[in-house]
Amino acid sequence: MSRRLPPLTALRAFEAAARHLSFARAAEELHVTPAAISQQVKLLEETLGGALFLRGARLALTERAREGLPSLSDAFDRLERAAEHLRPAARDDGPLVISLSPSFAARWLIPRLPRFEAARPDIEVRLAATTRLVDFEAEGIDVAIRYGSGRYPGLHSERLRAEAVVAVAAPGLAGRLTAPADLLDAVLLHNAAMDWDGTFPDWPGWLRNAGVTSDQSLKIRQFGDAILVMEAALAGLGVALVWQTLIEEDLAAGRLKALFPSAPLLNAYHVVCPPQKLRKPAVAAFRDWVKAEMGR
Repeated sequence: MSRRLPPLTALRAFEAAARHLSFARAAEELHVTPAAISQQVKLLEETLGGALFLRGARLALTERAREGLPSLSDAFDRLERAAEHLRPAARDDGPLVISLSPSFAARWLIPRLPRFEAARPDIEVRLAATTRLVDFEAEGIDVAIRYGSGRYPGLHSERLRAEAVVAVAAPGLAGRLTAPADLLDAVLLHNAAMDWDGTFPDWPGWLRNAGVTSDQSLKIRQFGDAILVMEAALAGLGVALVWQTLIEEDLAAGRLKALFPSAPLLNAYHVVCPPQKLRKPAVAAFRDWVKAEMGR
């Protein structure tokens, strides 16, 4: 049975213009001119037999256009996903390029990487250490590990592990700090790079949550990177608030001591990649391995 569909180009132009309520912004998205968007919308209106926009000082949708837009947008989303399945599988003859933060690379992945390479000696791994957002296609990135909310529009995202924050110090210092109030006289190491994350506590907030209030100034020493904070704590320079995941081996080996129970954070680690990248065997293998390692 043949389908009675309006021209798909016209439907696509209308859907973009309706989402943006702007012919100009729809034109930017579809890489055409505003005049072309207007022409396609007019064609669709003629095909359907009625207006879809109220053209006044501001562009607005008619009632029937407003009701139909969600279903149309969903249909284009499903078409896009279906088209991805029709693409050839990604070639797997190159290295597996993993994007991740320098701290996660140094403190978690690299110590465990020999296990992955022993299990999959056929996969060459390259690490691209950065904290910024990456363009997977333009930069040749296959998969990323990110700490955050897990909301990455257009990308496949799987939660790996919830994170917690813990106050730690080197053994020589930790023995003198038995109660949260003792930290009022200690040097407190702060990772300024975490100021973007409202779920990660600063020292005043952590002390308040621990029931410690005081008018005295805190001795806070600022660092701009998680690795520097952890190295400073290992060197005995003060007490650090750090991600528990990144210091598991230091705690187990006794190089650092957790002073008090850890506190859960809202954000978590996720494995992230474009949906089509999951069809690359090396990406699928790494995803399965990192999920298993995080569950150990």
